[in-house]
Amino acid sequence: MATNSFPSLSPPVPTLPMKSSELELIQAIHASPMRAVIAMTGGGSSAIGELLTVPGGSQTVLDAQVPYSLAALSEWLGAEPEQACCERTARAMAMAAFMRARKLDDSDAAIAGVAVTASLATDRPKRGEHRIHVAYQTRSTTCALSLVLAKGARTREQEETLTARLVLHALAEAAGLRSRMELELLSNEKVTRRQVDGQQDWQKLLSGEVPFVSSQSRGATDTIAIYPGAFNPLHAGHVEIAALAEEILDCHLLYELSIANVDKPPLDYVEIESRAVQFEGKPLLLTSAATFVEKAKLFPNTTFVVGADTIARIGDARYYGGSIRQRDMAIAELAELGAKFLVFGRQISGEYQSLKTLGLPRSLVQISTAVAESTFRKDLSSSELRHSLH
Repeated sequence: MATNSFPSLSPPVPTLPMKSSELELIQAIHASPMRAVIAMTGGGSSAIGELLTVPGGSQTVLDAQVPYSLAALSEWLGAEPEQACCERTARAMAMAAFMRARKLDDSDAAIAGVAVTASLATDRPKRGEHRIHVAYQTRSTTCALSLVLAKGARTREQEETLTARLVLHALAEAAGLRSRMELELLSNEKVTRRQVDGQQDWQKLLSGEVPFVSSQSRGATDTIAIYPGAFNPLHAGHVEIAALAEEILDCHLLYELSIANVDKPPLDYVEIESRAVQFEGKPLLLTSAATFVEKAKLFPNTTFVVGADTIARIGDARYYGGSIRQRDMAIAELAELGAKFLVFGRQISGEYQSLKTLGLPRSLVQISTAVAESTFRKDLSSSELRHSLH
C-alpha cells in the first residue's frame, strides 16, 4: 500500500497558472480509451457538466449518478453506509460505479468507476470539517484521494470548483494520463492518497476469471472445513473457533473471505489487502461466492463453520425474497452438495442463541451440528470492535 501526498501550493489568491488547463485535460481524457461511470454525493457535480460540455463526452462517460440523499446513496451502495462522507464510502461508491461500467460496456475497453463524497460549506454553520474524498476503481487499482479543507477559507462555489478539479484529476489518473490538474491548495492543506494495486490473482477474481484464490495448495481429496466471514476485523474469538472446529472435525480448516456480496459492491483492493494481511501464517481462501449455495458448489462435501446468526439467515425466508419455497430449495441443494454446518452459539439482539433455540427448518437442522455453550462461548463481535475504534 502506498500512502503519500500532493505538495501543498501557496495561497490560492491570486490564481496560479495551471500546468494543464481544464479544457486540455478533459480533451486528453476523452481521447483516452477509458470509459467510466461517475457517482457523486455532496459536491463535485460540476465536473459532469464540464466533461459533457467538451466534445467527445460520450467517449468517456457511460453514466453519471448523483445519489445526493442518504436514501439514494444507500440504494447505490446496497446498504446505508456507516458514514456518508469518508474514504471507505468513496471507495465503495467507486466500486459500485466500476461494476456498473462493466455491465454497460462488455468490450475490452479500459473501464473505471470514479466517485466523490464531500462535505462542503453550506448556508448555515457546519460543526465538522469541510472535506473531500475522491476514489477510482479500475481492473488493476483502487485509489482514494482525500482532502480536508481549511474551514472558512473558501466560498461554497470555490469549494465546489476544487472538488470538481479533484474529480477530473482522478479521472486522468484512472485513464493513465500524465497530465494533471494543478490544485490550488493553501499551505496547510494536502491531498493524501491511499492506493493498492491488486495482485494478479485478485484481479482475476474480481473480473470473474477465477472463482477463488487460495493461500495454500491442497489436494483435491483433502478433507477440509471452511470458516467464512467478513473478518472486519479478525479477532481472538475467530481464531479460537477455528482451532476448536479443527479439533472437533479432525480436519484442516481454511478461513474464507468472499469479495462478493449479495447486495453490496465487491470488496476493493484496499479492503482485500487490509483484511488478508490479518491472516499471515493462516490458510485463507478468497472467493467470489456470495451465498452458501455458491460456496458449496465450489467446495462440495465440505463442513462450513458458522455462528448462530449466520445459520439463522440461511434458514430465514426473508433472505430469499420472502419465499419459503426458494429457501427450502436452497437448503435442499446444500444437502445434495454434501454441505454441513458446525454451528457456534452467539449473542443475537442481546440474547444468547444456539442451533436449538433458533427454530430453524428441520431440513437445515439435519445437516447441522451444534457446539455446546459449555464447550465454547465468547460474546465478541467484529462490528463491536470496529465501532470501538471510531
